[in-house]
Amino acid sequence: MIPTSFPDTETIARLTAEALWDIQAVHFRPEDPFILASGLPSPTYIDCRKPISFPRIRSMMMDFMACTVMRNAGAEAFDNIAGGETAGIPFGALMAERMGLPMTYVRKKPKGYGRGARIEGEMHEGQRVLLVEDLTTDGGSKLSFVDAIRETGATCAHTAVIFYYGIFPETEKTLGDHGVTLHSLCTWHDVLAVAKDRQIYPTEQLAEVEAFLNDPRGWQAAHKKG
Repeated sequence: MIPTSFPDTETIARLTAEALWDIQAVHFRPEDPFILASGLPSPTYIDCRKPISFPRIRSMMMDFMACTVMRNAGAEAFDNIAGGETAGIPFGALMAERMGLPMTYVRKKPKGYGRGARIEGEMHEGQRVLLVEDLTTDGGSKLSFVDAIRETGATCAHTAVIFYYGIFPETEKTLGDHGVTLHSLCTWHDVLAVAKDRQIYPTEQLAEVEAFLNDPRGWQAAHKKG
């Protein structure tokens, strides 16, 4: 069903952040930092694949995402919804269902046999494609997906995610320089605000997380091992 009510962005951010805590998708561990794929430490970790196992929460989030892109980009702005492999595939399918649009997905690299395709499903020249993923950090991983979409002759000027780190100032510039607008539901700052309100962690742990959010590169440099 296509959503017809449009909650304000603050309500969407708060409810999404609360839901992520409710399903234990968020973890703060400044005393023993997580190591990211980049090899850098982080006192925070989020699992945005987890909502697919919670039907009411995933439905709420996808309603919010549909509302967000329709409000920001227009109700008739897209002809195709593409999920990015792998985390974006289920969310892309759910968004396509809500918006009454065809669904495709984009591989990270050609599959290496057969047609060697990166796009699975039907995508046509001239289609306006919305790229859907679970989250974005610095925006860099989105560019390869966008380029694969554009190689079909389709256009891709928008990407939508549940969670946007919101702490790296270069993210929106990286995407913007590539002609892509980012749409998101909530950020680390929204998640931290809920943690403070609910007193989920001791004050000193929350203060350390806030220090990271305010200066992530500096925090990582100070806590990098070796």
